Amino acid sequence: MSLMNTARQLARFTGRKQLLAQCLATRLVHTETQNSAASGSERAKFPGAQAAFVDKPLMSLPENSEPIPIYRAMNADGMIEDPSQDPNLSRETVQKMFRDMVMLNTMDKILYESQRQGRISFYMTNFGEEASHIGSAAALSPEDWVYGQYREAGVLVWRGFTISDFINQCYGNREDEGKGRQMPVHYGSKKLNFVTISSPLGTQIPQAVGAAYAFKRQPNNDRCVITYFGEGAASEGDAHAAFNFAATLDCPVILFCRNNGFAISTPSKEQYRGDGIAGRAAGYGIAALRFDGTDIFAVYNATKQARDYVLKNNKPIVLEAMQYRIGHHSTSDDSTAYRSADELEIWNTVEHPISKLKNYMKHRDWFNEEEEEKHVKAIRKQVLAQINQSEKIPKPDWREVFQDVYHEMPTHLKEQMKQMEEHVEKFKEHYPLKDFKN
Repeated sequence: MSLMNTARQLARFTGRKQLLAQCLATRLVHTETQNSAASGSERAKFPGAQAAFVDKPLMSLPENSEPIPIYRAMNADGMIEDPSQDPNLSRETVQKMFRDMVMLNTMDKILYESQRQGRISFYMTNFGEEASHIGSAAALSPEDWVYGQYREAGVLVWRGFTISDFINQCYGNREDEGKGRQMPVHYGSKKLNFVTISSPLGTQIPQAVGAAYAFKRQPNNDRCVITYFGEGAASEGDAHAAFNFAATLDCPVILFCRNNGFAISTPSKEQYRGDGIAGRAAGYGIAALRFDGTDIFAVYNATKQARDYVLKNNKPIVLEAMQYRIGHHSTSDDSTAYRSADELEIWNTVEHPISKLKNYMKHRDWFNEEEEEKHVKAIRKQVLAQINQSEKIPKPDWREVFQDVYHEMPTHLKEQMKQMEEHVEKFKEHYPLKDFKN
């Protein structure tokens, strides 16, 4: 009691009664617990952590923690073993899911070959990851904002980005919404609430957290933000900063990790030592859910639950889709150098997300082989026709490189553009001006 009396006298003397009382209360709990025989019965009240006191050092070892389980709704044969996990989507919705995945897969094959022929400079396929795109997009509201990395083209497919939109962007012509300023596959669409992709890894994650915080501060908000990234990008400092800000600011953001096994040529076992990416969530005070990213219904159910959670609680969640990148990292990569053909074959057949959904549709008598063959042929024809058209469309006006940075072009940019115009006019025979919009 004398200690508490001293505290009160000091508080009155210094004018900091509340602060001293809090500090001494914490000290008293610590002292009393040390002197007590009880082991783990008292809980500390340090500002940095609240946990039980123990009378012997207990080291927390990673091997003693159970890995977060992987949620699955549908097996490789297309069967939903627990009826309660069937999202009971309509036939039309399931068929759209399947056809959107097939469209993405077909377009990828042709555009990959287009790059190999030298018709575009760069490309990245989505083989094996189609379900995580389509399944998550279907569970979101069209009003929710999306911050992608570079392998989420299926989200755009679901939202209505057309074949011409994709191909015009890859060719960087005047019909490209980004006006040819981005590398191929760096898509963006203001009308579809899909923020333009940035090349540096991890850039989009803290941006998404900031957008979610802004939404949260709006009255009657019913929009969340989802940001996609790979397990390799999760090693970037931006990812860790974003996780911490999302947790401390209570942001309605879905942090969606596509754990596809490889960060370019680095396998996940060399990328981290802990329990994947979902295992990091608890350390930041964030909820987590891990699921089979090749199972479109598991992806759908998980994302739907995550969206409900972040909006109801104004808190973030980490989703981890466990899947496999079947294609090369990009057209700059040769994955045969770091993985076997046998391993690849498994994921390209029985474990392929399109095969699983196809099996499900067959069980429901919703699949027609002949109709599907016609659909694939129609998509191929449309993609090839659009490529022929897109490569003939002129590039954007080169002057547009100076535009859209500021609402009104400042003086220094006007001067630079004038200098460039004079330069081009003087040496126009050295520039392919006929390929650009006048």
